[in-house]
Amino acid sequence: MKPYKSLIGTVAAACASLAFCTAQAEPAWPTHAITLVVPFAAGGGGDTLARLMAEPLGRELGQTIIVENRPGAGGNIGTSIAARANPDGYTLAYGTNGTQATNHWLYKSPGYAPGDFEPVSRFTIIAAALVVNSADERFKTLEQLIAYAKSRPGELTCGSAGNGTSSHLACELLNQMAGIKVMHIPYKGGGAAMTDLLGGRISFMIDVMPNVSGQIAAGKLRALGVTTPERVASNPDIPTVSEAGVKGYEFYAWDGLYAPKGTPVAVLDKLNAALNQVLQKPEVRKMLESRGAIPSPTTRAGLKDFGAEEYERLGKVVKTAGASID
Repeated sequence: MKPYKSLIGTVAAACASLAFCTAQAEPAWPTHAITLVVPFAAGGGGDTLARLMAEPLGRELGQTIIVENRPGAGGNIGTSIAARANPDGYTLAYGTNGTQATNHWLYKSPGYAPGDFEPVSRFTIIAAALVVNSADERFKTLEQLIAYAKSRPGELTCGSAGNGTSSHLACELLNQMAGIKVMHIPYKGGGAAMTDLLGGRISFMIDVMPNVSGQIAAGKLRALGVTTPERVASNPDIPTVSEAGVKGYEFYAWDGLYAPKGTPVAVLDKLNAALNQVLQKPEVRKMLESRGAIPSPTTRAGLKDFGAEEYERLGKVVKTAGASID
């Protein structure tokens, strides 16, 4: 009996030692550069915010985060690529309210499903502003614009970056909540819409603060309201749309970090902790807030719940507007 017990003890010790060695041999993540897939063109608003987050997050993790732009189809192409990536923590996705919520309502086949990703954390909530050309003396306040639109249905025009974009849906929600009829003019990108607004060829736009703050500061655009529930730190003198005349109006963009389904929980937890640390840093918060982006980190479960709520909320706006891409 004793030799048998001795053998068991030897085997157990060997197994324990092997398990220990195996655990010790597994390298701690991350050991090399991480790719962040941004499904938008370089230089745009989404790309700019993604790059602003990539650099400090990489420092926190001790590895470089390489931004890889894969634009097309309203963000569907790059998001689909990220969804199919190896779930090892070395390929991440920059997600937005468009790619993670509205695109599933706008496109019959976006190429990925909401369940294809592991939510990590929200980055920011991005305020938008309803802006008019400063040379247009008719509209000094939102109440004046609403009154004009009610008296002349279909005369005013609201430009957007394209069908189904945040700037389009924000206009449609204004129509629904203010009881007005404003004609939507879709463009192939926000830059073209901005050019026509500055040229006086469209009446107004509702676009994210990073895209309009420079023109507001230069005095070329007049902001009649911001779309978040509270005023933004970068422009505290601008009232909210709700304060300015459309009570309860709320529409904002948001972005966050996602990983392919199946990414190890330990990696997801480490990413979430690192991102929350980064978004608490005063210099990062100041940098984001100066662009109208409000740092808004979440737990992993928090982003999952928030994303589900936004999926339903934005879906209602899309369905009521009858918006569709294909």
